[in-house]
Amino acid sequence: MRQALEHLRVLDLTRIFAGPWSTQMLADLGARVIKIERPVRGDDTRSWGPPFLKDAQGDETRESSYFMAVNRGKESVTVDISTPEGQELIREIAKTADIVVENYKVGDLKRYGLDYESLSALNPRLVYCSITGYGQTGPYAELPGYDFVFQGMGGLMSITGKPDEEPGGGPIKFGLAISDLATGMYATAAILSAIEHRHISGKGQYIDMSLLDSTVSLTSYMSMNYFFSDQVPKRMGNVHTNIVPYQVFRCKEGDIIMAVGNDSQFKDMCRSIGMPELAEDPRFKASADRVRNRLDLIPILDEAMLAKTMMEWVDIFEANNVPCGPIYMLDQVFEDVQVKHRQMKSSLKHPIGVDVPIVSNPIRLSDTPVQLKNPAPLLGQHTEHVLKGELGLSDEQIQGLRDRGIL
Repeated sequence: MRQALEHLRVLDLTRIFAGPWSTQMLADLGARVIKIERPVRGDDTRSWGPPFLKDAQGDETRESSYFMAVNRGKESVTVDISTPEGQELIREIAKTADIVVENYKVGDLKRYGLDYESLSALNPRLVYCSITGYGQTGPYAELPGYDFVFQGMGGLMSITGKPDEEPGGGPIKFGLAISDLATGMYATAAILSAIEHRHISGKGQYIDMSLLDSTVSLTSYMSMNYFFSDQVPKRMGNVHTNIVPYQVFRCKEGDIIMAVGNDSQFKDMCRSIGMPELAEDPRFKASADRVRNRLDLIPILDEAMLAKTMMEWVDIFEANNVPCGPIYMLDQVFEDVQVKHRQMKSSLKHPIGVDVPIVSNPIRLSDTPVQLKNPAPLLGQHTEHVLKGELGLSDEQIQGLRDRGIL
C-alpha cells in the first residue's frame, strides 16, 4: 500500500528534539529520511539515558529511549560536515533531496556552504527548513535556546501551576518538552505547505522556524483573553479560566477530570451527582454565572465527588453524557480499552534482534495509511548504502573517508 509522502526525500541535519520530531513525522508518512550524524558520537540524545535499549541477553546498548522516540524510520549516515570532503558529500545528497531540515545555530551552516542559498543554487526545488531558538532575525537570533527556557519566556509557565498564594504555588513547566514538540509539528506543516506550493511554482523556498515563536503561539486563547481584557492571566492550577466546572476533582479513590462545556451538560452533571437543584440555582444556571460564582460552586462539587471512586464516577458520567475522564498513570494509559483498540502502542524489530515498543503515530489516513516499518537506526547503519547506492562511491573511497575520520 502506498504512503502519502513516499515520493519525497529528506536530508535531515537535525539533532536533539524539535528537528528530529518533524523529520520523524515525515518518515512516518512515507518520506525517505537520511539523517546525518557525527562520526563516533552521533546525535547527542543517543547518550541521554538511562533507560537504554537492552539486547537479547538483557545487556544495555547505547540506544537511548529518548533517541528512539524521535528518530524511527530514518537512515543514519555518519559524516563530519566540518570537513571539505564531508561538506561535498552533503551537497551531493542535497542535489536530489526535496527537503532539508536543520537546527544548527544561526550562520553555522553558511560557514560550510550548506545554507539555503548555497544548496538551492544546486537544487532550486529544495524546501529548506531551519529550526532555531529565536529565529533567523532579531536581537536574540544568535543566542542558543532550550525548550525549558522558552516555556518560561513564551508565557506558558505564567499560566501553568498552582496560584502563587497556594501551597506549592508557582511556575511549573510542562511535563514534556512542549516547545520542541510544537515547533516540530509547526515545522512539518510549514514544510508540507511549501511542498504543495512547489507544485504550482516549481520552486522550493526557505522556512524560518523559531521555538520562541511557536511557544508564544501556544498561548492562543489565553493571550486573546489578555488582549480583550487588559488583565494578565495568572496560574490557576487545574481549572479553566472561561468554563466552570472544567477541572480536576479528588474522588474517594483517584482523581477525575470534569469538562462541562455548556448548560445542558451542567444539568446532566447535576442530575448524575444527585443534586439537580444546582442546575436551577441562579448563581450557576448559565455558563457565565458559573464562571463568576466558581468559588461558591466548586466547594459543593468537591464534597460531592468524594462519595465515589474515580472509575465509579467515570461510569456514571459517561452513561449520562457528561464529559469526563480519569487521570491515568502511563501504565494505565496503555491498558485502556480505547487506547488498545486504536493500537497506540506497537513494536518494531530492531537491527540487534529485539522488539522495540513504540508509541504509534496518531494520524489515520484512509488511502495512504501510516506504515511504521523500522525503529530508530544504529549510528551509521546506512552510511555505505547511501554513499555507494546514491552517490556511487567505491568501497576504496568509502574506506579512505573512514580512515580520515570523515565518516
